[in-house]
Amino acid sequence: MSTYQLQIVSSGLLQQFKDKVDAKVLATTFSALEDAELSNEHFSFYTSVASVYSSKIEGEPIELDSYIKHKRFGIEFQPDYTKKIDDLYLAYQFAKDHRSTRKNISKVHTILAKHIVSKNWQGRFRNQHMYVTTDDGRIEYVAASPLIVNTEMEKLYNDIEMLLEQQLDIPEVFYFASMIHLVFVKIHPWNDGNGRSGRLLEKWFLAQHLGPKVWFLQSEKYYYMHHQEYYRNIRLLGLEYDELDYSKALPFVEMLSKAVTDKD
Repeated sequence: MSTYQLQIVSSGLLQQFKDKVDAKVLATTFSALEDAELSNEHFSFYTSVASVYSSKIEGEPIELDSYIKHKRFGIEFQPDYTKKIDDLYLAYQFAKDHRSTRKNISKVHTILAKHIVSKNWQGRFRNQHMYVTTDDGRIEYVAASPLIVNTEMEKLYNDIEMLLEQQLDIPEVFYFASMIHLVFVKIHPWNDGNGRSGRLLEKWFLAQHLGPKVWFLQSEKYYYMHHQEYYRNIRLLGLEYDELDYSKALPFVEMLSKAVTDKD
């Protein structure tokens, strides 16, 4: 894969990743994924899992049991408790039926960010500087300058399109899905909703290569259960966008495959 002319997604760690991951175990464990008994034509249990845990990573005070009662059984809660998760659920549903084009990635943000950012900024790139901060107010990361966000996202869109046209084996699919996720959150193109979008985009890429079974993968739950490691691995690349070192990305890239193979 290193011979492909990717513009922003690094293939430099691909061989190291393939040397570390057991492709047979990954393929076997992935093929064993199946839907939950609670799911029906109107309700997806694992889309609920994805929506709840991706939201919990961002600090939403939602519990899976409560959301299942709301979504599957129609039990009412205060709207503020469920509305952002409902929006993310709809974004996953949209992704299941569409290809991850520029237009559709923007549409996904419009759906999931309905109650996160103002209407004017739903599906639109930010035009302000973006700093990711810790709870105590320290700057943890300086995202791409608004002057280059459009250019950087064009590179990412082009790489996604190119990779979707390739015949990739299963470790390659997992590697590039993780790298797309990482590059996206490092660009941080939206005013808010970047983490939710990045995790959805990762799974979206997987599904376009590996089929609908991907939507049963509980990667968002895995990231939440290991959220300190998740953020630590994102931070490993550096403080500022212009100085990111993707040679340090392997610990992050490995997490997605571990979401399939680990049984903790």
